[in-house]
Amino acid sequence: MTSPTPPTRKLFIRTYGCQMNVYDSERMAEALGPSGYELTDSAEGADLILLNTCHIREKAAEKVYSELGRLRALKAENPDLKIGVAGCVAQAEGEEILRRQPLVDLVVGPQSYHRLPELEARARGGAKALDTDFPEEDKFDRLGGRAKAQRGPTAFLTVQEGCDKFCAFCVVPYTRGAEASRPAAQVLAEARDLAERGVREITLLGQNVNAYHGAGPDGDWGLARLIRELAAIDGIDRLRYTTSHPNDMSDDLIAAHGEVPELMPYLHLPVQSGSDRMLKAMNRKHTAEDYLRLVERVRAARPDILMSGDFIVGFPGETEADFEDTLALVRAVNYGQCYSFKYSPRPGTPAAERDQIDEDVKTDRLLRLQALLTDQQVAAQAAMVGRRVGVLFEKAGRMPGQLVGKSDHLQAVHVEAPEALLGRIAEVAITGTAPNSLAGVLAG
Repeated sequence: MTSPTPPTRKLFIRTYGCQMNVYDSERMAEALGPSGYELTDSAEGADLILLNTCHIREKAAEKVYSELGRLRALKAENPDLKIGVAGCVAQAEGEEILRRQPLVDLVVGPQSYHRLPELEARARGGAKALDTDFPEEDKFDRLGGRAKAQRGPTAFLTVQEGCDKFCAFCVVPYTRGAEASRPAAQVLAEARDLAERGVREITLLGQNVNAYHGAGPDGDWGLARLIRELAAIDGIDRLRYTTSHPNDMSDDLIAAHGEVPELMPYLHLPVQSGSDRMLKAMNRKHTAEDYLRLVERVRAARPDILMSGDFIVGFPGETEADFEDTLALVRAVNYGQCYSFKYSPRPGTPAAERDQIDEDVKTDRLLRLQALLTDQQVAAQAAMVGRRVGVLFEKAGRMPGQLVGKSDHLQAVHVEAPEALLGRIAEVAITGTAPNSLAGVLAG
């Protein structure tokens, strides 16, 4: 006797923050599928709303509470609507969310979302459901295989979670836990499944992805070994990984950048500051010189690689001389793309307890840094004109007959091209630039 089919319900997920949260949201939707949930693109009319939150940005928790306040009207219209908070703010706030916002029905941390079906069932039964544990069982084992629907040409694939670095500004060790790597066989199986469904480019994700040390059939594998095995999968034409820590760029990973054609010439390698004094205060455990020598080694292995990074300005104790050291490092590296932020305290982290720098000073330094980074990005874009690059076309552009894709260097490229090229890689001659994209024509 077959089990009755559960009634169809609508699930709306709002995803904040990093690529790993995008991946997590996909897996949460898949986990709830057997309970009868189908994704919808609107909160209006949904039966379950999940906010998959991020704790990295400034005032992250307060923004979540504000969003919950805006959902109060939907709850009033539909008392059967269930609302959940997931992700890193859920992990950090836990029961406080249920206390401050009684309209919330369930709270689940990023290590427990494989338990969503049972939490949803409890909430549907009228109970408040909370799970912010760090369970012993592997959530990826519990989630099982992914749905077989056709996919777009790019996908994220989480291979590592958590971090043991304990940078003074960062909440990740407290919200995602200690470093843990998925077994190599599990990652390879998911990658093969993605390839069968049309994915051509996979970005490997981890809070500290190059610290990957997943169990393999012959001992632990590092990220370089995993990349080489993934590159051998039929249909996988491109590989990327993010985010990395300079202290975990091993010799074999650097070598892979020059030896594995599928590994794209783009590396996001955050340094945060160019001042050794600030790096020590941040507990980064490397110096500016260490970082510069590492960049030299990566570029020796792959001369055309585009470097990306992260910077924090206005960290507690930063002087003008420290900031000038950061500008000097930026000039030495010559980035093609970067992310930069004013320091903002994260509750529970060591730096939050230190004397803070005046907000106007932070703003001034950020603007000066961003002006330099923008100049470098514009120059990197301009240097692409006249070159031929591979472009993986992902979607239709805004103009009729236009497609948009990503270059080998992760730059957006707009091209007049037939729709038949969607999901395929084609050679494109770059003819022009815009602030954040390139324009080109199909190469003959």
